Amino acid sequence: MAQSTREIKRRIRGINNIKQITNAMELVASARLKRARDKLEKTRPYYNTVYENIKEVLSEIDNINHPYLKSREINRSLYIVIAADRGLAGGFNSNVNRLAEREMKDIKDRAKVIAVGTKARDYFKSRGYDIMAEFIGITEEPSFQDAKNIGNLVLKAYENGDIDEVKLVYTKFISTISQQPNIIRLLPSDSLRPDEKKDKRTIIEFEPSADEVLDYLIPKYIQSVIYGALIESSCSQQGARRTAMENATDNAEEMIDELLLSYNRARQAAITTEITEIVTGAEALK
Repeated sequence: MAQSTREIKRRIRGINNIKQITNAMELVASARLKRARDKLEKTRPYYNTVYENIKEVLSEIDNINHPYLKSREINRSLYIVIAADRGLAGGFNSNVNRLAEREMKDIKDRAKVIAVGTKARDYFKSRGYDIMAEFIGITEEPSFQDAKNIGNLVLKAYENGDIDEVKLVYTKFISTISQQPNIIRLLPSDSLRPDEKKDKRTIIEFEPSADEVLDYLIPKYIQSVIYGALIESSCSQQGARRTAMENATDNAEEMIDELLLSYNRARQAAITTEITEIVTGAEALK
């Protein structure tokens, strides 16, 4: 019985050490989540402004034949998959990777991947996917330059005809406890086409030309969408990690409570056994 109490105390110490680590990681994730959410709130107005400007320009053009908007036969697809560089974030990485894999499983031999984050790179490399490029170490605190680098690579491959469509797979931040894997089509940018022709209230002149204006605006739109996805994923990552570490801390506390109860029972049983032995020995001496 004495050996049992020592074993329980050893387990309590071990779980308590783990609880201190998970609690510290929860605090770190909370601080990073706050910074990421601040970035997200600043990014959304920029993205919305660029998007509305492009829509307004397109609504004034009668014949839209821009290469970024023109549909083409899909022979090769590119997927930008944004995961994390670290684990311990619940189902964050597996959810976004599996969503991308479901989209690509029927066209695996015609699909390329830009992996953002170690977890995305390792996942698709181990499954034999064609990794076009990888961006490591940027997922927790992404910058607009990171989005620009990814966007320029994508636009160059699209212009050269190496790929026929581009899809972006990321995790949308809904709340601290809720994140949703999402996939959107970047190129060709069908979503930018106006749904219906608006009545022209003003005369807009394009200088030097409408195509050159779109040549400037659409890449900015692509870069801002990628940056927004990076920020959304950063928020989601920290939210998922915070929730996972909070749950781990709560579970550790529950295990410690159960072990303390078992320890007290074992200690009480040992004391009872010792008292019984003493009483029995005293009776035998009479």
